[in-house]
Amino acid sequence: MKKNTQEPQYALFGGSFDPPHKGHFEIITKALEIANKIIVVPTFLNPFKNSFSASPNKRLEWVKKSFNLANVIISNYEIEQNRPVYTIETLEALSKKYPIKYIIIGADNLKSLEKWYNFEDLNSKITWIIATRNKEKLDTSKLKSFKIIDVDKDVSSSEIRAGKKLEFLDKKIRKEVIDEYKLTKKSR
Repeated sequence: MKKNTQEPQYALFGGSFDPPHKGHFEIITKALEIANKIIVVPTFLNPFKNSFSASPNKRLEWVKKSFNLANVIISNYEIEQNRPVYTIETLEALSKKYPIKYIIIGADNLKSLEKWYNFEDLNSKITWIIATRNKEKLDTSKLKSFKIIDVDKDVSSSEIRAGKKLEFLDKKIRKEVIDEYKLTKKSR
């Protein structure tokens, strides 16, 4: 029997996960076809946003329940910083423990990626895994290296917070999410 000596290839998947949903789950499972370990990092607060809906610790709890998979590591690094954290900072901190090769982003991030703090440094260090929907056309001209995964779940956390597409929530957290966002029968 041949022993698998392949080095682990880690991917970093950060986000607000406010709340996490089946679209995120599909991104993780498809990214595991490229990287063999995924580190999911809920933000304390996205540097491009002013607030969050559910608390950082509540979102971390939901992420742990929703993405309890083999080869998935849940990191509370950004939440422990108790402030917005740039992706480059998270990459540098977690790379001390894990050999991170990839960063996973949604295709919607491509429009603002050059605005990310130290984008050029990030771009030179990693390969991007871009999660796209409906084979949309992507402008990847600024990326040094990338791979694309197509995700079939057309849902966003903001739609769920608005009381729509609740069927995309993991059953383990559905009631908690409905209670947290005070979603009434009218909003659903």
